[in-house]
Amino acid sequence: MTAQELAQQHCTPQKGAHKRLSGETLAKHLLTVPGWIEADNHIAKDFQFTDYEQVVGFVNQVAALATAEDHHPDIMFGFNRVRIVFTTHSVRGVSMNDLICAARIEAMRSA
Repeated sequence: MTAQELAQQHCTPQKGAHKRLSGETLAKHLLTVPGWIEADNHIAKDFQFTDYEQVVGFVNQVAALATAEDHHPDIMFGFNRVRIVFTTHSVRGVSMNDLICAARIEAMRSA
């Protein structure tokens, strides 16, 4: 599946360990969202900006996406940086919803 195909999907309810992605499956999907890394049952990416106004604008865009998809990341930010962390609590790890949101963020950034 390509990043564009992932970005065109929407989040769906994910429950149970069978929905958790790991190993080769997760590694394959991560190749479609450059810069996103897997660690400790989540995926994350750091973004750099030139100023705080850009940071706040980006955070607001991610918040709107998260609300629309009902899949909310942890967002940490400072003057010129943002870290986005996705995990799916109901599967205790990474699910397709996390990758869909990562791909949608990448599509948003390149638009």
